[in-house]
This record gives sequence, structure tokens and C-alpha cells, in this order.
Amino acid sequence: MSIALSHVTLDGKVQMVDVSSKPDTCRVAEAQGRVMLGPEAFAALRDHTLAKGDVLAVSRIAGIMGAKRTASVIPLCHQVALSSVTVDFDLCQRNSSVTVRAAAASIGPTGVEMEALTAVTVASLTIYDMCKAVSKSIRIEDVHLVAKTGGSSGTFRQAS
Repeated sequence: MSIALSHVTLDGKVQMVDVSSKPDTCRVAEAQGRVMLGPEAFAALRDHTLAKGDVLAVSRIAGIMGAKRTASVIPLCHQVALSSVTVDFDLCQRNSSVTVRAAAASIGPTGVEMEALTAVTVASLTIYDMCKAVSKSIRIEDVHLVAKTGGSSGTFRQAS
């Protein structure tokens, strides 16, 4: 059984998918990931005692900027006119982690899943960068799409 791949032509060449015939629809995607900091780095982030400054404020800006630059780092990704990008954080003292959540929205012919995932990833990497002086054992894990709406494939929501 052969599966048609949208980014590969019949003769095996890589291509950017042509979305010019697809209708513009409102598209929203949500993604999340977790940064496992460890107790010492978590306390420094929570207590705002890191030398590099306000980790979450800088990470929020980095995530938004990352979403806006997605097509620059993912070769076959379309340049998307984003309507909004949000990045939020939940701190969990119990396991010394930060959950990073991002949402991206656009009206257009292609989705914004990659933009939401990029926002989470870049925000998580920024947390890592700003906390690495305190701990070298920080881990970024479980980055995934939570939900998406719009487009011909319809609505998706990750099972809890």
C-alpha cells in the first residue's frame, strides 16, 4: 500500500504544498510542553532571583517571536499571517516544572499548528537558557499539539 505524501512529487522531488486553491478559514492551534527544572532552578525562577532577569517575561516574548519566524526555520512551512499568538506558563512546585502553553490564530488557507508548536519550543528553550547557570540537568519534554480548529481536516483535540 502506497501513501501519497503532500510534500513529495510523484517523481520523488520535495515540494512546498500549493494552498492557493484552498479557502481562507479561521484557524487556531494550541500546543504545550514542559520544562523540568529541578528544585534549585525552579525556586530561582519562581523567586525571580536569576541573574538574567524575568525568565517568564523574556520567554513569552521569545515564544511569540518564534511563532512569527516559523517559516524561516521549517523549510516547507508556509509564511502565515498570524492574527494572534499567546504564550502562558503554569508553575508546578510538586515536580519543579513549568508547563508552557501557546496558541496561534490566523485566517488563511493553511493551519497554524507549526506556529503554536514553535512558540512552545522557543519559549521552553529560552527558559532553559536563562536557568542553565543554576542547573545543567534541565529537560524539555512532551511538546505536542493539544488542539486545532479550521481547515478541511476539521477539529482535533488531544485526548486527556
